[in-house]
Amino acid sequence: QVQLVESGGGLVQAGGSLRLSCAASERTFSSYAMAWFRQAPGKERERVAAITGGGSNTYYADSVKGRFTISRDSAKNTVYLQMNSLKPEDTAVYYCAARYTVVPPTTARGYNYWGQGTQVTVSS
Repeated sequence: QVQLVESGGGLVQAGGSLRLSCAASERTFSSYAMAWFRQAPGKERERVAAITGGGSNTYYADSVKGRFTISRDSAKNTVYLQMNSLKPEDTAVYYCAARYTVVPPTTARGYNYWGQGTQVTVSS
């Protein structure tokens, strides 16, 4: 059982930055594809960024390309989401997700481990 604990959310003004962290309990962390999802009220959960187990490949939603960066530190069993140039439409609960696989699944259904979520609010 993999436990994921997110941190780093908060309130920020438009144009600002935040860095989310997701600490994993799993020792074979590098065998897990990781992703960040977000869910705004009344909307479906969407994948915003993902990274392969080894960290060599990353994937981004069009809405965050050029603004968000996903990375991982295997020594710390942690995945990060650096969010720059934040917009009010980025406001959502952000979730970290994991799956024991090479290529990160594109939908939420593909992940079997989830963190508790962290709120990100961007004011205009």
